[in-house]
Amino acid sequence: MMLFRRLYWVAEQVQRDGRSHVTGIYTSIQDLIGKGLHWCDEAREPSTFRLTLVKPDSFNCPLGVWESPKFEGLRESLDQFVKSNEYSQEECVYLERELQQFMLQPARAS
Repeated sequence: MMLFRRLYWVAEQVQRDGRSHVTGIYTSIQDLIGKGLHWCDEAREPSTFRLTLVKPDSFNCPLGVWESPKFEGLRESLDQFVKSNEYSQEECVYLERELQQFMLQPARAS
């Protein structure tokens, strides 16, 4: 029996004028950290980085939306997914730490 991920991470780069560029969709925290935490060279003057947690094939609102630089409320919001065993406590701590490191890197404009 094949197990499918129930939650997907959408990474976006949002420009000052509100336009955004989806830079990737990831099925795990490890892939989000390893592949998704980067500034897209194609977008000009990025101002924020946004993460959205969604359930695929659902017409409901996103499960959460967090924006740089602080990604406020992310850690607390993920507690419900730790309780449901979707993520481990360690993965959530790792994500929080890597987001802090990522925000120390300068955004690049093309």
